[in-house]
Amino acid sequence: MNFDELRRRMIAQHLRARGIQDERVLAAFANVPRDLFVPEALQAQAYADHPLPIGSGQMISQPYIVALMTELLELQGHERVLEIGTGSGYQTAMLAQLALEVYSVERLPELAALAAERLQALGYRNAHVRYADGSFGWPEQAPFDGIIVTAAVPKVPEPLIAQLAEGGRLVLPIGTQAAQTLVQARKRHGALQPREVAACVFVPLLGEHGWSETTE
Repeated sequence: MNFDELRRRMIAQHLRARGIQDERVLAAFANVPRDLFVPEALQAQAYADHPLPIGSGQMISQPYIVALMTELLELQGHERVLEIGTGSGYQTAMLAQLALEVYSVERLPELAALAAERLQALGYRNAHVRYADGSFGWPEQAPFDGIIVTAAVPKVPEPLIAQLAEGGRLVLPIGTQAAQTLVQARKRHGALQPREVAACVFVPLLGEHGWSETTE
Protein backbone atom coordinates (compact mmCIF):
# COMPACT_ATOMS: atom_id res chain seq x y z
CA MET A 1 0.00 0.00 0.00
CA ASN A 2 1.40 3.39 -1.03
CA PHE A 3 0.92 5.45 2.13
CA ASP A 4 2.81 8.41 0.65
CA GLU A 5 0.29 8.67 -2.18
CA LEU A 6 -2.63 8.25 0.23
CA ARG A 7 -1.18 11.02 2.38
CA ARG A 8 -0.86 13.38 -0.60
CA ARG A 9 -4.43 12.60 -1.60
CA MET A 10 -5.66 13.22 1.94
CA ILE A 11 -4.01 16.64 2.01
CA ALA A 12 -5.46 17.62 -1.38
CA GLN A 13 -8.99 16.26 -0.93
CA HIS A 14 -9.69 16.52 2.79
CA LEU A 15 -7.58 19.50 3.90
CA ARG A 16 -6.89 21.99 1.09
CA ALA A 17 -10.24 21.40 -0.58
CA ARG A 18 -12.05 22.04 2.71
CA GLY A 19 -10.31 25.31 3.45
CA ILE A 20 -7.14 24.50 5.40
CA GLN A 21 -4.74 27.21 4.22
CA ASP A 22 -1.81 27.34 6.65
CA GLU A 23 1.11 26.01 4.62
CA ARG A 24 3.06 25.07 7.76
CA VAL A 25 0.13 22.92 8.92
CA LEU A 26 -0.16 21.27 5.50
CA ALA A 27 3.59 20.58 5.48
CA ALA A 28 3.32 18.95 8.91
CA PHE A 29 0.60 16.65 7.57
CA ALA A 30 2.89 15.72 4.71
CA ASN A 31 5.68 14.85 7.15
CA VAL A 32 3.77 12.84 9.78
CA PRO A 33 2.88 9.23 8.81
CA ARG A 34 -0.66 8.81 10.16
CA ASP A 35 -0.51 5.09 9.37
CA LEU A 36 1.99 4.63 12.23
CA PHE A 37 -0.47 6.11 14.75
CA VAL A 38 -3.37 3.70 14.17
CA PRO A 39 -3.66 -0.04 14.94
CA GLU A 40 -2.05 -2.20 12.26
CA ALA A 41 -5.40 -3.74 11.31
CA LEU A 42 -6.73 -0.26 10.45
CA GLN A 43 -3.73 1.11 8.56
CA ALA A 44 -5.54 0.81 5.22
CA GLN A 45 -8.03 3.40 6.55
CA ALA A 46 -5.41 5.70 8.08
CA TYR A 47 -5.84 8.47 5.48
CA ALA A 48 -9.63 8.37 5.18
CA ASP A 49 -11.36 11.43 6.61
CA HIS A 50 -13.04 9.82 9.60
CA PRO A 51 -12.06 8.91 13.18
CA LEU A 52 -10.59 5.52 14.00
CA PRO A 53 -10.52 3.56 17.28
CA ILE A 54 -7.09 3.32 18.93
CA GLY A 55 -8.02 1.16 21.92
CA SER A 56 -9.07 1.87 25.51
CA GLY A 57 -12.33 3.37 24.22
CA GLN A 58 -10.49 6.28 22.57
CA MET A 59 -10.37 7.56 18.99
CA ILE A 60 -7.92 9.28 16.67
CA SER A 61 -9.76 12.28 15.20
CA GLN A 62 -10.42 12.63 11.49
CA PRO A 63 -7.61 14.42 9.62
CA TYR A 64 -9.71 17.51 8.84
CA ILE A 65 -10.53 18.13 12.50
CA VAL A 66 -6.88 17.65 13.49
CA ALA A 67 -5.88 20.16 10.80
CA LEU A 68 -8.58 22.65 11.73
CA MET A 69 -7.73 22.61 15.44
CA THR A 70 -4.02 22.89 14.66
CA GLU A 71 -4.58 25.81 12.29
CA LEU A 72 -6.67 27.61 14.91
CA LEU A 73 -3.66 27.65 17.26
CA GLU A 74 -1.92 29.95 14.73
CA LEU A 75 1.54 28.58 15.50
CA GLN A 76 4.66 30.30 14.16
CA GLY A 77 7.32 28.02 15.62
CA HIS A 78 8.41 29.74 18.84
CA GLU A 79 5.48 28.67 21.01
CA ARG A 80 5.14 26.39 24.01
CA VAL A 81 1.96 24.36 23.57
CA LEU A 82 -0.11 22.27 25.97
CA GLU A 83 -2.18 19.39 24.62
CA ILE A 84 -4.85 17.74 26.74
CA GLY A 85 -5.57 14.20 25.53
CA THR A 86 -2.50 12.64 23.94
CA GLY A 87 -4.35 9.63 22.55
CA SER A 88 -2.27 7.99 19.82
CA GLY A 89 0.18 10.91 19.73
CA TYR A 90 -0.75 11.95 16.16
CA GLN A 91 -1.88 15.45 17.10
CA THR A 92 1.16 15.69 19.39
CA ALA A 93 3.46 14.94 16.46
CA MET A 94 1.77 17.66 14.40
CA LEU A 95 2.29 20.17 17.18
CA ALA A 96 5.92 19.09 17.63
CA GLN A 97 6.50 19.94 13.96
CA LEU A 98 5.04 23.41 14.42
CA ALA A 99 5.96 24.60 17.93
CA LEU A 100 9.09 24.94 20.04
CA GLU A 101 7.94 22.62 22.84
CA VAL A 102 4.83 20.48 23.29
CA TYR A 103 3.57 19.22 26.65
CA SER A 104 0.85 16.58 26.35
CA VAL A 105 -1.23 15.08 29.15
CA GLU A 106 -3.08 11.74 28.89
CA ARG A 107 -5.30 10.23 31.61
CA LEU A 108 -4.95 6.62 30.41
CA PRO A 109 -1.52 5.21 31.33
CA GLU A 110 -1.43 2.63 28.54
CA LEU A 111 -2.06 5.28 25.87
CA ALA A 112 0.43 7.70 27.45
CA ALA A 113 3.15 5.03 27.43
CA LEU A 114 2.49 3.97 23.83
CA ALA A 115 2.35 7.54 22.55
CA ALA A 116 5.55 8.52 24.35
CA GLU A 117 7.34 5.49 22.92
CA ARG A 118 6.05 6.19 19.40
CA LEU A 119 6.99 9.89 19.50
CA GLN A 120 10.46 9.05 20.82
CA ALA A 121 10.99 6.48 18.07
CA LEU A 122 9.99 9.04 15.43
CA GLY A 123 12.48 11.57 16.79
CA TYR A 124 10.19 14.15 18.37
CA ARG A 125 12.50 15.27 21.16
CA ASN A 126 10.44 18.40 21.85
CA ALA A 127 7.29 16.39 22.67
CA HIS A 128 6.80 15.57 26.36
CA VAL A 129 4.03 13.18 27.49
CA ARG A 130 2.67 12.92 31.02
CA TYR A 131 0.13 10.53 32.56
CA ALA A 132 -2.24 12.63 34.69
CA ASP A 133 -5.70 14.20 34.93
CA GLY A 134 -5.57 16.52 31.93
CA SER A 135 -8.23 18.86 33.29
CA PHE A 136 -5.57 20.23 35.65
CA GLY A 137 -3.25 21.04 32.73
CA TRP A 138 0.50 21.00 33.39
CA PRO A 139 1.03 23.87 35.85
CA GLU A 140 4.77 23.30 36.32
CA GLN A 141 5.38 24.15 32.64
CA ALA A 142 2.95 27.10 32.36
CA PRO A 143 2.38 29.59 30.85
CA PHE A 144 1.55 28.25 27.40
CA ASP A 145 1.16 30.19 24.17
CA GLY A 146 -1.39 27.67 22.93
CA ILE A 147 -3.59 25.04 24.54
CA ILE A 148 -5.50 22.39 22.61
CA VAL A 149 -8.01 20.01 24.21
CA THR A 150 -8.86 16.92 22.16
CA ALA A 151 -11.80 15.82 24.32
CA ALA A 152 -15.14 17.45 25.06
CA VAL A 153 -15.72 19.65 28.11
CA PRO A 154 -18.93 21.13 29.54
CA LYS A 155 -17.05 24.41 30.10
CA VAL A 156 -13.46 25.63 29.92
CA PRO A 157 -11.47 24.13 32.83
CA GLU A 158 -10.33 26.95 35.12
CA PRO A 159 -6.73 25.63 35.39
CA LEU A 160 -6.34 25.93 31.62
CA ILE A 161 -7.43 29.56 31.64
CA ALA A 162 -4.86 30.27 34.33
CA GLN A 163 -2.10 28.46 32.39
CA LEU A 164 -2.75 30.23 29.08
CA ALA A 165 -0.41 33.14 28.44
CA GLU A 166 -1.77 36.60 27.71
CA GLY A 167 -2.53 36.70 23.98
CA GLY A 168 -2.49 32.91 23.76
CA ARG A 169 -5.01 30.75 21.92
CA LEU A 170 -7.14 27.97 23.41
CA VAL A 171 -8.87 25.50 21.07
CA LEU A 172 -11.37 22.98 22.45
CA PRO A 173 -14.81 21.36 21.96
CA ILE A 174 -17.46 22.62 24.41
CA GLY A 175 -20.95 21.19 24.89
CA THR A 176 -22.73 18.06 26.01
CA GLN A 177 -21.31 14.56 25.81
CA ALA A 178 -23.43 13.98 22.70
CA ALA A 179 -22.45 17.04 20.64
CA GLN A 180 -20.17 20.03 20.95
CA THR A 181 -19.02 23.23 19.29
CA LEU A 182 -15.37 23.72 18.45
CA VAL A 183 -14.25 27.00 20.01
CA GLN A 184 -11.17 29.16 19.58
CA ALA A 185 -10.59 31.53 22.50
CA ARG A 186 -7.95 34.23 22.90
CA LYS A 187 -6.83 35.50 26.27
CA ARG A 188 -7.09 39.27 26.53
CA HIS A 189 -6.57 41.16 29.79
CA GLY A 190 -6.81 37.90 31.72
CA ALA A 191 -10.15 36.80 30.22
CA LEU A 192 -11.09 34.55 27.32
CA GLN A 193 -12.65 35.93 24.15
CA PRO A 194 -14.30 32.91 22.52
CA ARG A 195 -15.30 32.37 18.90
CA GLU A 196 -17.44 29.44 17.75
CA VAL A 197 -15.96 27.65 14.74
CA ALA A 198 -17.80 24.42 13.88
CA ALA A 199 -19.98 21.62 15.20
CA CYS A 200 -18.05 18.53 16.31
CA VAL A 201 -18.23 15.34 18.38
CA PHE A 202 -15.41 14.22 20.72
CA VAL A 203 -15.12 11.72 23.53
CA PRO A 204 -15.58 13.42 26.93
CA LEU A 205 -12.70 14.80 28.96
CA LEU A 206 -12.92 12.93 32.26
CA GLY A 207 -11.41 14.55 35.32
CA GLU A 208 -11.78 16.95 38.21
CA HIS A 209 -12.45 19.91 35.90
CA GLY A 210 -14.16 17.94 33.11
CA TRP A 211 -16.82 15.24 33.20
CA SER A 212 -17.12 12.93 36.17
CA GLU A 213 -16.14 9.32 35.49
CA THR A 214 -19.52 8.26 36.93
CA THR A 215 -21.19 9.83 33.89
CA GLU A 216 -19.34 7.62 31.39
